[in-house]
Amino acid sequence: MNKQLSAMQLETERLIIRPYSEDDFAASFQLMQNPEQLTYMHMDVMSAADYRGLFNWLLSSYDTPFNKPFKYSFAICDKMTGALIGWCGLGVLDFKAPDCEIYYLIGRDYWGCGYATEAAAALVAYAFDVIGLNQLLAKADPRNTASLNVLEKLGFVFDHVLEGLTGDDEDCNGELLYVLRKENLISIERGRY
Repeated sequence: MNKQLSAMQLETERLIIRPYSEDDFAASFQLMQNPEQLTYMHMDVMSAADYRGLFNWLLSSYDTPFNKPFKYSFAICDKMTGALIGWCGLGVLDFKAPDCEIYYLIGRDYWGCGYATEAAAALVAYAFDVIGLNQLLAKADPRNTASLNVLEKLGFVFDHVLEGLTGDDEDCNGELLYVLRKENLISIERGRY
């Protein structure tokens, strides 16, 4: 594992954000079984075998250093109970490489509690302060008002509507692309790491 990621543990008031470990497989698989959570994502509920392949890829992605094109996903855990309640990540946005995006998912049972904003704020700070990125992109379906609210709370600014994408990225047409530049960072609560 990338040495810097092996030491990563972001703490917020209510959450711990950290790299996945093999012990997270069952809870992570269970989290991804609710199709309602995937409404605005480009994925469906997976079988255990298919999810195992994705999970193994997530673990292996931590070997990529910050100075290479990376895509990292992290577990979001409730600080009090240790329960895995979602995930968030950073990585190259394929159709805008080498630009990086931030992404997140909170389990249905935890919607409406501000966890996505709290986790994303900590991850934004990590991206700028530790990884050394100067900007982050984010994309969201225009119907996903909860995600759009998270982006706006963090200071992301609408850039344009995605169009003209083909192949594997075609499903992103019509989504809204947002940008946050390090120099425009508003005052967000920074996690401890």
